[in-house]
Amino acid sequence: MQIRLDTRSAVPLSHQMAQQIRRAVAAGQVGPGDRLPSVRDLAVDLLVNPNTVARVYRDLEAEGLLETRRGQGTFVSDSAGAMAEKERLRIIGALVRELVEDALLFGIPPTQLLELLQRTLLDRLPPGQSH
Repeated sequence: MQIRLDTRSAVPLSHQMAQQIRRAVAAGQVGPGDRLPSVRDLAVDLLVNPNTVARVYRDLEAEGLLETRRGQGTFVSDSAGAMAEKERLRIIGALVRELVEDALLFGIPPTQLLELLQRTLLDRLPPGQSH
């Protein structure tokens, strides 16, 4: 799992971190039982205050995505697999809503947008896979 922060972004660093950890779980880059870097190690790697990392871990633990095991570290929770599916759909849903809003703003008719989406999707599928 690689976390990259954009210090020029208006999005707070803690939100960037949390979102990237959620995405890593949703994408299967880390799964249930996987250990995350320690608060100190991640803070050093990202050049942020350890309190920021600790807060992100606490918030994700409150969501049920992470769990802290005393003396062992922070791990992806066992329930993260079920949460990952919801997160994938949430992320894609947000992207689709943004795409539709932009298409409407640009005056692209729904049929043309659907054709573009279908063509793009089919171009990205592995050979022989049609759905």
